Amino acid sequence: YPVVIEIPVAWGEMDAFQHVNNACYFRYFESARVKYFENLRMAEYIRQGHGWILAQTQARFLAPVTYPDTLSVGIRSLSLQGSRLNQEYVVWSHETSQVVARGEGLLVYFDYRAGKPRPIAETLLADMLKLEPGLAAVQAG
Repeated sequence: YPVVIEIPVAWGEMDAFQHVNNACYFRYFESARVKYFENLRMAEYIRQGHGWILAQTQARFLAPVTYPDTLSVGIRSLSLQGSRLNQEYVVWSHETSQVVARGEGLLVYFDYRAGKPRPIAETLLADMLKLEPGLAAVQAG
């Protein structure tokens, strides 16, 4: 995973069943996604009126997480086709030394002013390929 962040589990993230509530995982995915795009200087593109939007996301919960714990959340791109990017997330518990959740997200590169998908900016694509060289073969196809 080219980007991995660490997130401490907060006491308030636990629910009545005494484990982290499922909705929290989507926030973890979001935090990893934001860091991924910070590495690509996405704020520059957003100021120009284009960037990624999340079209779909999902999670698979593999083991419960409780407070206290620290989670490592990794993100990588699985495929890039046109203006669509599929990404994968993995969540690792430091307390139990295991993968506790996996997820995926489908993002679309979007022109915010026109309100429709658009081709990925060439400079962004070049930076993405530097971050994830394995993505090149998928984009070329």
